[in-house]
Amino acid sequence: MRVIVVGAGVVGTMHAWHALERGHEVVHIEREAEARGASLRNFGLIWVGGRADGPEVETALRARELWEAIGARVPELGFRPSGSLTLVRTERERAVAEAAAARPDAAARGMKLLTADEARQLNPALRGGFTAALWCERDAAVEPRTAQLALRRALLSSGRYTFLPDREVREVIGENAVRDDRGEIHRGDAVVLCTGAWLGGLVRELVPDLPVRRVRLQMMQTDPLGEPLTTSVADADSFRYYPAYAGEALDALNAGQPQPATAAEHRMQLLMVQRRDGGLTIGDTHEYEHPFAFDVVEDPYDHLAAVAEGFLGRPLPRIRRRWAGVYAQCADPRQVVHRQQVREGVWLVTGPGGRGMTCSPAIGETTADTLGW
Repeated sequence: MRVIVVGAGVVGTMHAWHALERGHEVVHIEREAEARGASLRNFGLIWVGGRADGPEVETALRARELWEAIGARVPELGFRPSGSLTLVRTERERAVAEAAAARPDAAARGMKLLTADEARQLNPALRGGFTAALWCERDAAVEPRTAQLALRRALLSSGRYTFLPDREVREVIGENAVRDDRGEIHRGDAVVLCTGAWLGGLVRELVPDLPVRRVRLQMMQTDPLGEPLTTSVADADSFRYYPAYAGEALDALNAGQPQPATAAEHRMQLLMVQRRDGGLTIGDTHEYEHPFAFDVVEDPYDHLAAVAEGFLGRPLPRIRRRWAGVYAQCADPRQVVHRQQVREGVWLVTGPGGRGMTCSPAIGETTADTLGW
């Protein structure tokens, strides 16, 4: 079988990976020299703990298994089973963490409530103020800026993989074929369009009423911290964002402890992950209203820096980079991804939202199973 994959972000790359794993030939087409979208502009988190019950957490847990297996074969991914700590400061925040740790599936998610001292034993860099922490052992991380490059080198070594950069697919031609902007036609036994947040042009033509929206975020990265940050770190605002924490305790938190004005305005949470060079990736914001701003604003960065410094008990290193990114998210939050046959032999897979890095290996595997590869 010959599989055409359009889009070289993490979702497209994982579709190419599964096609090759099942013995097929892959032609991989990317409209830029390298993927430049949300697949690079994220934390590199494999984030299991906060996922919604049902298909979402099942997909995340399966993806976590796959990431670990792929990471063992491709060490350059920088896979680290480091877990995460969500730090709490108030009684209302602690109540949400306690409810999460008491979930029936808490053990499967790797969730456990820790004292502040226990959290510091896991992550000694956390010298600041907090009263307890929700530990999620199943969370992990990879290096987002280089993951696709590392995976591609492994794909190329198969001898059955062709990468075609700087080509934009403009048209679906009959069955199982597409034409690029150089006029070349690429035929296969199956075509999978993994276009990320690129939802105009051909995608709009194929699915005019696509139930997927675009979301913009702001993030930053520091110089090296100078010591290990041994786990990923989140603040209690992540309880407001991730669906696993919904319930009476979260309702009480929202009612009795509103977010600071900047965090509420920009729909913020703190997530913080250390990169292999020692720097910290810190974010993030969420912007849903179109048209998006074309610039980044400083208030969210000031808020994130203050929260991070409060947990670390020290000033952050110099901010090295700031950026904005856009990802595609299913309008129906119960859907992990939008997967649709748009022509005979042609499938569109998009809209994982902020779950793309976490869930992409399992999303690709499910597509392969669905299409009978």
